[in-house]
Amino acid sequence: MKSFLLHTITLVASIALCACGDDNKNSDGPTTPAGNSTITASIESISAPVEGLSTTFQVTATGEWDAYSNDSWITLKKNGTASTSGNVDVTVAENTTTETRTGTITLACGRGRTEIEVLQAAREPEPIDETIEVPEGYELVWHDEFDEGTEPDSRRWRHEVQGQGWVNNELQNYVAGSYNGKRVTEVADGKLTITAFKDGGKVYSGRIYGNERTGWQYGIFEARLKLPKGKGTWPAFWMMPVTVDWANEGWPKCGEIDIMEEVGVNPNYTSSSIHCEAYNHVMNTQKTAERLTSGAESDFHVYRLEWTADYIRTYVDGKMLLSFDNEKKGVKYWPFDKPFYLILNLAWGGDWGGWNGVDESALPAKYEVDYVRVFQQKK
Repeated sequence: MKSFLLHTITLVASIALCACGDDNKNSDGPTTPAGNSTITASIESISAPVEGLSTTFQVTATGEWDAYSNDSWITLKKNGTASTSGNVDVTVAENTTTETRTGTITLACGRGRTEIEVLQAAREPEPIDETIEVPEGYELVWHDEFDEGTEPDSRRWRHEVQGQGWVNNELQNYVAGSYNGKRVTEVADGKLTITAFKDGGKVYSGRIYGNERTGWQYGIFEARLKLPKGKGTWPAFWMMPVTVDWANEGWPKCGEIDIMEEVGVNPNYTSSSIHCEAYNHVMNTQKTAERLTSGAESDFHVYRLEWTADYIRTYVDGKMLLSFDNEKKGVKYWPFDKPFYLILNLAWGGDWGGWNGVDESALPAKYEVDYVRVFQQKK
């Protein structure tokens, strides 16, 4: 009797375990009946370059199907999941690390599963340059010394293209590289020059974004700059978040870090600012510091941001200008806990650059960049 009872208990437990196993198999896929469900794809694997890629593959299944990936750098768009065939559009984001990464796309139909491996190449490590001084405890993760080519490296920078009045009532038109044979951005003699000029009654200039897709969260960001001369000029070196929900978040909730700004109407006075929901210039509550940087328009000076989870600090030639602490009061006061990318631009006129008018005799105006460097703490 005891042996029979033990056998019965064991049999019931085995059935229960089998049932749990079946439920688990169905927990992350569609709920179509099991049967002999199968699903296949037109590819077995995806190999992506470091820059990322977009591709499409076909799916054939015996019923309703699904596709998903638990890797954040792989995004999918599914078409035709309610039928027995369809396709999946795959986007693999740029790999900004120096390590090869492997991910998985899972296809599911009932209890049927098929996995597609995604393998992405690693970025080459930044070449070691013994002449670059690296802050203690940090490592160089990205830089441009502007000593190669004739224009900004498209692997690092992207030109913004926008018309007059796009933001801040500015008067320039941003173009990609050149207009009518004249360059707004040019690399030569070991530096980048952004030029604002007038052509056909309109002013053209340059605005470029560095590492826009992925940005960086925290670090030291540094540029050696020579600012343009003339009333109406408005050069800047600043940062915006990689991802912004413009419909529900927008500016200033998303946050903005201005490492260096100067307006030619107030020559050689450089400033740093931060903007967020609680502190911004619309409410006249922005956190700003300004100081005379003698010779800012006639010689190069080093402008630096030090950004951690606890504070934001800016420096000019090693001397601190702005210090802003994380008050630990929520996103309204500190939206600076996500990746931001770099921006270099030369605006003309606008709400601040043109607050006392513009002097078109200053055109063409030139904003020169010796280098841009990004350091992050060693892991």
